[in-house]
Amino acid sequence: MEENLKDRLFNKKESGWKSVDDTEKKNIFDFSKRYIDFLNVSKTEREFVKAAKKLADENGFKDIMEFESLKAGDKIYFINRDKSMYLAIIGEESIENGLHIIGSHIDSPRLDLKPNPLVEEGKLAYFKTHYYGGIKKYQWTTIPLSIHGVIVKANGEKIEVNIGEDENDPIFTITDLLPHLAQAQMEKKLKDGVEGENLNLLVGSIPYDEKECGEQVKLNILNILNKKYGITEVDLTSSELELVPQFKARSLGLDESMVAAYGQDDKVCAFTSLAAMMELNNVKNTAVCILSDKEEVGSMGNTGMESHMFDFFISEMLNKLGINRPNLLDKVFCFSKMLSSDVDAGFDPLYASVSDKNNAGFLGEGISLNKYTGARGKSGASDANAEFVAWVRNVLEKNNILYQIAELGKVDIGGGGTIAYILANKGADVIDCGVPVLSMHAPYEVTSKYDVYSAYKTYKAFWNE
Repeated sequence: MEENLKDRLFNKKESGWKSVDDTEKKNIFDFSKRYIDFLNVSKTEREFVKAAKKLADENGFKDIMEFESLKAGDKIYFINRDKSMYLAIIGEESIENGLHIIGSHIDSPRLDLKPNPLVEEGKLAYFKTHYYGGIKKYQWTTIPLSIHGVIVKANGEKIEVNIGEDENDPIFTITDLLPHLAQAQMEKKLKDGVEGENLNLLVGSIPYDEKECGEQVKLNILNILNKKYGITEVDLTSSELELVPQFKARSLGLDESMVAAYGQDDKVCAFTSLAAMMELNNVKNTAVCILSDKEEVGSMGNTGMESHMFDFFISEMLNKLGINRPNLLDKVFCFSKMLSSDVDAGFDPLYASVSDKNNAGFLGEGISLNKYTGARGKSGASDANAEFVAWVRNVLEKNNILYQIAELGKVDIGGGGTIAYILANKGADVIDCGVPVLSMHAPYEVTSKYDVYSAYKTYKAFWNE
């Protein structure tokens, strides 16, 4: 009797793998294979948008600018400067009843090249970098790195760069001090062991045979770049070149139950929401998918969620539905529901002291909901109201989707934020809803394939509600 009462009243938390049959396991592994393949061609925000556009085009989506008018069932997208993207399917209900929005970000911590990056020191050539987002700097030394991005000449010619991913390409690395001579370095605090100004990428060592030149190795590198891309040193000032880990996304573990990859924060939520939208047809409420940029540095700029570009996209929808009027945009947002699809910190037993175990997200236990974010006293938090949490719970429970409700670490340890507050400030009901991740913001992050598939099912169920 007492055991039955416990089963009835306790909030049971257990691995989702326990209830997976062979058919479901195959679905999970097949979906994860698609996810891994997508990650391997989408390491940067520009690459993600390019791959997302290809997928959208194949599934009947068109640029909103191609439409003179819109109607229920139309599938549209808008690409913002090749670095963020919004997609939507027009619903059967009036858009005045609000949108169903899922919003993730597709930028990840990395190293960017400085505007004038190429230098020669000690007869070696380097690219100087400036780190982007919250990283542990020491993690970015002595690992294989590749260069991704674009160089734009003054005449507007754009050159795409991807060096290091192909097996025939060279790779790059940032050197570190040998232990034999690192006594002073190892006495420093961990965060100071490697300085940001020393995150310089080693790119060459052969001197160009020109006797009058004082920087012969630098000249040789510029000559190589000129022959390959037709550029000179000044063209690097109008480039966006990013250094990312050369590691391939792979299955992890003897049971292959996990995914190891760079950039899963937040591409795991971006891919699962994008994949879910590709399978939608007729929806009751207009479904919107946000793939945003610049979240890792505060969502600022014209490709971040703080810009008015998303408002422009929704306004264009209202215009082409033929219903726009003053203040309608505000009304639409105020009646909208949103899942801020960003990752959660997975519970790591090796570092258990930073987590409240009863309020942590565990790998393999399904999608993770964060009612609030912020730091310490919920500073900067977006805090979902109880009514909306209950509404989301109802969607998950009636679709038999395993979920857990968590927060990011112990109260006074730290914290974090997402794009949730930006849409909440517009009036929408928002809750953070994503995949637990181990080693978040590291060059190689870890997720559970069960949770990845749970995210896909969650986002699809939300849009079909």
